[in-house]
Amino acid sequence: MIGTFVNVIAIIAGGALGLFLNNRLPDRFITIFFQVIGIFTLFLGMSMALETTHVLHMIIALILGALVGEALQLQKGAEHISSFLKSKLKIGNEKFTEGLLTAFLLYCMGSLTILGAIEEGMGGSPKLLYIKSLMDGVSSIALASGLGVGVLFSVVPLFIYQGGITLFASWFGDFFPTIMITEMSAVGGILLIGMSLNILNIKKINVMNMLPSLIMIIILLWLFPEISI
Repeated sequence: MIGTFVNVIAIIAGGALGLFLNNRLPDRFITIFFQVIGIFTLFLGMSMALETTHVLHMIIALILGALVGEALQLQKGAEHISSFLKSKLKIGNEKFTEGLLTAFLLYCMGSLTILGAIEEGMGGSPKLLYIKSLMDGVSSIALASGLGVGVLFSVVPLFIYQGGITLFASWFGDFFPTIMITEMSAVGGILLIGMSLNILNIKKINVMNMLPSLIMIIILLWLFPEISI
């Protein structure tokens, strides 16, 4: 999992630089950084979502996934864990939870995450994850400058998620046909659109409760592969 380790280091390095700049830049610079990240996240999410060729699968996966996530209260659970870490580590940053969740979703929803982790898990080069590490490292500068130290702590769920895909691919790599990767990325794009609305303060959306949609899309494609509406 060399690629994932490099990814973690890049985010920590970029986030640390962002925290350094946070204390030295006027608020208006932090605000514009924040707005740029929000607009870019919206663009990225839309470009990913438009790659889908199975719209019906996507809609059903999002509905079922959101219902499951709401029933399990994933958003509240993630916020409780984040608040627990914040209190134990005596972190005074008001945006700690928002920074952690926002950074995790931004770093983990793209096809580059899935493709790179699968490629390395199946014995290939981690070059895709190296590219992702560079992108994440740069974006973490802006994220940490606007959202604080929570961005650095996002490497914990990222390591579990991305590293988990790598290990899973090393055991069951053939289980991931191209269409599943594409559609998982498309569903992830919808989640990024929701997150961009949060970043831009347009509408509060509990994106974490929609995460089970990533599993639902795989199940639906496996059960009903012939439907491509």
